[in-house]
Amino acid sequence: MQGLKARLIARALEEGFVKAGVCRPDAVPEAAGRLRQFLAEGRHGQMGWMADRETWRGSPQALWPEARSVVMLAEAYTPGSDPLSGLSQHDRGVVSVYAQGKDYHDLVKRRLKRLGRWLIQEAARQETDCEIKVFVDTAPVMEKPLAQAAGLGWQGKHTNLLGRDLGNWVFLGAIFTTLELEPDAAEVSHCGSCTACLDICPTEAFPAPYQLDARRCISYLTIEHRGPVDEALRGLMGNRIYGCDDCLAVCPWNKFAVAARDMGYKPRVGLPELSSLARLDDAGFRAMFAGSPIKRIGRDRLVRNVLYAIGNSRLPGLATLAAERLEDPDPAVADAAAWALRRLTGAATT
Repeated sequence: MQGLKARLIARALEEGFVKAGVCRPDAVPEAAGRLRQFLAEGRHGQMGWMADRETWRGSPQALWPEARSVVMLAEAYTPGSDPLSGLSQHDRGVVSVYAQGKDYHDLVKRRLKRLGRWLIQEAARQETDCEIKVFVDTAPVMEKPLAQAAGLGWQGKHTNLLGRDLGNWVFLGAIFTTLELEPDAAEVSHCGSCTACLDICPTEAFPAPYQLDARRCISYLTIEHRGPVDEALRGLMGNRIYGCDDCLAVCPWNKFAVAARDMGYKPRVGLPELSSLARLDDAGFRAMFAGSPIKRIGRDRLVRNVLYAIGNSRLPGLATLAAERLEDPDPAVADAAAWALRRLTGAATT
């Protein structure tokens, strides 16, 4: 299958992926134990789906026993400008780079399916049976450890995947297959003594290098966390209203980052004005974020985040926006509005 693997890698690059590699389904036996410890310490927060599918997530063999190889693929979404520059524009909301364009789930899965169909056809020409399953992010697959095992890069101290020839602005996709493909050599960490990603984290979400406590991560708080955010953390969120890129943006390996190839990742959202977002109703939210990853959190959670950003803005002129949401039907939004109003005016709210 060596010839087929070489053609597969070449085809993956033609499809728009920036790197591809192969590992065995049993290449990361330590992943299950690490996941178990992460869950036992409660670091997953409200992400109950991680515990619900722990067995599958911790073991590719349990997810699909027939799989013999895992093809891991990286797709670049590297930004064209400094993603941290918007943090000083207090009247606007900062959206994570990955959510600036079209929903990556759709773009990556479409490419994976094309590549998977090609692989089935090529195997058939060699009179070899081939079954596949493709996965992008939402499936119970630990993509980052598998990607390291396949040689794409390593999990940095910020726990995200990065590579010497990739940087860390990449999405990951996986093709599980019944084919026996030659595995690649696993990558090792090249972070050295650098702690830039740990030092910049506003909420100190990294208990130690290579460890993340999601409960303190702004990406988790703005996207996954339901209900009011701990008041001790709200002031640290700044004007980040969807995700956080701080730890990614400061990685020195990004000087080797590969440019994004798919025009679908071209920014559409930009730095939206907090004033327009705070007044969104459900219909307006769905219209504004159709086809965007942001749509998954719904209007209420986004407006809650916007009100935290308003409270952190130090712009008294935005107090009116907070006052307008004091009677919002969603309790977390109303709570955020009261908090923002107190921050901006110093007055008690009831």
